[in-house]
Amino acid sequence: MRQALKRAFGQLETLAKRAKRDGLALYLAARDPRVSWTVKLFAVLVAAYVLSPIDLIPDFIPVIGFLDELILLPILVGVVARFVDPALMAELRAAAERLAERPRSTLGAVLIVILWTALAGLVAWALWPRAS
Repeated sequence: MRQALKRAFGQLETLAKRAKRDGLALYLAARDPRVSWTVKLFAVLVAAYVLSPIDLIPDFIPVIGFLDELILLPILVGVVARFVDPALMAELRAAAERLAERPRSTLGAVLIVILWTALAGLVAWALWPRAS
């Protein structure tokens, strides 16, 4: 039982690492002139989230914090990658692997901070006592 669980988590971790590599490949796809502008739009949004140093769901939240990296990221990356020509995607994946250091997405970090700020503002507004 313990070995099976360990193997399952290892496979999920491999899938998450592959999603991060493919996220970088999508960033490269968003800059490639051979990719249509509609795919570029989604590719840049997914790549910004994948490469962002800030998670949508923080990792310190038990179980749920890792769901975005183990489930959401691979799904988002996989869906957008399907719209890129397979030969081009293979080329972009190879280029992504050649990049030595993992880049950070400032745009992704800004978008996540804006989202969390808006959510906190909505909660504060909803809980603010109103004068009758």
